[in-house]
Amino acid sequence: MTLKPQSVRKGITILLDNQPIEKKELIKISEEWEEKQLNFFKKMLHQGGEFTIKGKKYRIIPKEQLFTTKGEKDTGVITIPGLDGRF
Repeated sequence: MTLKPQSVRKGITILLDNQPIEKKELIKISEEWEEKQLNFFKKMLHQGGEFTIKGKKYRIIPKEQLFTTKGEKDTGVITIPGLDGRF
């Protein structure tokens, strides 16, 4: 299997050995990966981080996340437990 072009979204920065890599190059490299490595890479695209696949060091920097005015990560909608919240 290989990585599909739509897997790599806009705003995600991918570094291979601390150098930016083009989407086409990444797809070509992914042709050599096993399915387990491909699934791991896709998960890392969402959360970001540093890892190694087949001796090559990758670093993924995901899209900027939403922050509050205090500079904290936005938690989304807050639900208050009550009678309706049990179901």
